[in-house]
Amino acid sequence: MENETVKYYDPRPAYLKRIKQLVNFKLLKKSSLKVAADILHGTGDDYLDTLLESAGAKLKVLNKKRDPLFDGHSPEPNETNLKELKSVIKKESYKIGLSVDGDADRFGIIDSDGTFITPNQVIPILLYHLHKTRGWKGVVVRSVMTSHMLDKLAAKLGIEVAETPVGFKYIGDILTQRPQDFIIGGEESGGLTIRGHVPEKDGIIACLLMAEAVAYNKKSLSAILKDIVKLTGPVFTDRKNFRLPKEIMENFRQSLQKSAPEKFAGMKIQKVVTLDGYKFILDDDTWVGFRLSGTEPIVRLYAESNTNTKLKKLISEGEKFINGK
Repeated sequence: MENETVKYYDPRPAYLKRIKQLVNFKLLKKSSLKVAADILHGTGDDYLDTLLESAGAKLKVLNKKRDPLFDGHSPEPNETNLKELKSVIKKESYKIGLSVDGDADRFGIIDSDGTFITPNQVIPILLYHLHKTRGWKGVVVRSVMTSHMLDKLAAKLGIEVAETPVGFKYIGDILTQRPQDFIIGGEESGGLTIRGHVPEKDGIIACLLMAEAVAYNKKSLSAILKDIVKLTGPVFTDRKNFRLPKEIMENFRQSLQKSAPEKFAGMKIQKVVTLDGYKFILDDDTWVGFRLSGTEPIVRLYAESNTNTKLKKLISEGEKFINGK
């Protein structure tokens, strides 16, 4: 019951309408894409599945029932939590698997062969797709520890890259300030938005755009990635979390604040980025980053290079560096 103090508003109709304006539903309906979706017992229920049904997808939905305990595990759409979705896709030959986390602001994507497509790969795929299908130019935005594959692709497409601290509000700020030339913004933890949408991460639109990319290109996500790698060169990325004793954590913090080393993993440090944490740029293809949690004794190690061998060395040397060895 409404009164002068409390007014009720249902955002659902306006949200669904806007998604249908931003995503090519005509193309999706024509393709009749075979899609499996894992709701992970969260608020994506009756949003992601409803939109996919509206798009004419041949749809199978997993874990749709609302469960405040999320079936006893974290509702994070990462590779570990999407094993059931992977299995269904491989056994029943679905073209793509889509998932959102508990509050539906982050996404999880599985390719037709069961491969988990990381957020660091999703963002370049969607930049490539939006540029090709919409002709959008302007700026792409990423957080500081997100893959430079995006930068390499943007350079080939003549698109500007803006780097922000970690936290989606910084990406949202650029969308608000530059709404006409913002193309896409994302972060390696699974947040994403595009031009014309809200200045906040939305896992549902990310999922639908990935389905659109598969339908438009008529090929798997891995095949689309191969097309992108032809432009960017190979990119290998990893992230590790290290929970440390307080003393080691504090020693590491102080050593970074004093001065950065001149070399890392036998390579000269060309540039140090301190926008959020510490990122050492070693060459055009290689970097390593460290972010210290402000609330718990955890150091996050990020690394990227053009070969898997180099990447493994960066991770190994990064762990030693954190532990003061």
